[in-house]
Amino acid sequence: MGERAVLVAVVTREEVSLEELARLADTAGAKVVGTVVQRRERLDPATLVGSGKLTLIGQLVEDQKADVVIFDQEITPAQERNLSAALGVRVLDRTALILDIFALHAESSEGRLQVELAQLKYLLPRLRGRGVEMSRLGGGIGTRGPGETQLETDRRRILRRVAKLRSDLDDVERTRLVKRSRRSAAPVVSLVGYTNAGKSSLLNALTGSSVLVQDQLFATLDPSTRRCLLSGGRELLITDTVGFVRRLPHQLVEAFRSTLELVAESDVLVHLVDMSDGVMERHIDAVRGVLDEIGAGDIPELLVGTKLDLGMGDFQRLHPGAPMVSVVTGEGVDELGELIWSTVASGFEEVEVLVPFGAEVERLHRVTEVLEEEYRQEGVRMRVRAPKAEAQRLQQYVPTIRSPEGRQRPSR
Repeated sequence: MGERAVLVAVVTREEVSLEELARLADTAGAKVVGTVVQRRERLDPATLVGSGKLTLIGQLVEDQKADVVIFDQEITPAQERNLSAALGVRVLDRTALILDIFALHAESSEGRLQVELAQLKYLLPRLRGRGVEMSRLGGGIGTRGPGETQLETDRRRILRRVAKLRSDLDDVERTRLVKRSRRSAAPVVSLVGYTNAGKSSLLNALTGSSVLVQDQLFATLDPSTRRCLLSGGRELLITDTVGFVRRLPHQLVEAFRSTLELVAESDVLVHLVDMSDGVMERHIDAVRGVLDEIGAGDIPELLVGTKLDLGMGDFQRLHPGAPMVSVVTGEGVDELGELIWSTVASGFEEVEVLVPFGAEVERLHRVTEVLEEEYRQEGVRMRVRAPKAEAQRLQQYVPTIRSPEGRQRPSR
């Protein structure tokens, strides 16, 4: 049986719902046995909540035999110690909870390295002991202590491990870059959205693959890229990415930066929105905030409503003309594939080339939009619209003609 958890939120300005925190707790295996919300002008610097509310939380913990108290806000190491001492149980914040879920779901070697790096960076300022002052030499009255305390030893061990993890992740990134340079030149599309918006389900529907689908937050951590074949032999590479949440911990954004860079290198982002969610507009803003943070805010975005079988809510009214799909019934899925291609193709560059017979012709039919095609004795003259990277590669096939001065120049 899972741990029993009490959830706490302190509201200063904006409305805060504990529904998402409850789902996070459930994903981590905890059973929510109570919730407490307090409205305050300012957070208490020692315990976040006021003394009266702290007493109420302590009574709730005792009555419900709770094992842990989880705060929706990020708490400092000092606040964590104060709260744990006052309540007599472990105290976590939202960041620690999300890190725990990531550790639970990380399966690839890279994912485990990234999660461990984020956990250690979170742990570093929270090392137990008398405090950071005990690791300093001659810092003032009451701070002079031995030069090598257990705390300092632990800190050094963690810092060495952090350096090793960063080195290992750099090696993984170099390997990924080599593989990426060898992959198909098909346009790259990333599925992004709030966690549990239906990205993995849509990836399976578009590509015929069998990526894990679970009704849980952060069920997918490791990105999955699959080939999507459209009519006429056209091809897309579609990547399912980690889901975003409100206030995604900065430790995770930094640790997963190499993975999230896959998003930043996409030709188009397909931003999925769960239309059955009552706070979908807030989720849209949260996703776009993370995209800006990782340098993907300027990539063309196609907003798509998902779970049409559960209703469309206010999505159609707020986003008129945006496509809507249901993976359960299949409604709109085939049309979405064509719409994604059209969105990708709108950013293509036009180029005219003379390519040899055979594989190159077949390749251009898969990864570009062919406008004209003429078979000649010396090869196939084609006018195509291609992704930027492919257009650059095709410069080797741009035919040349001689100017009156005898210089070669590209033909138009």
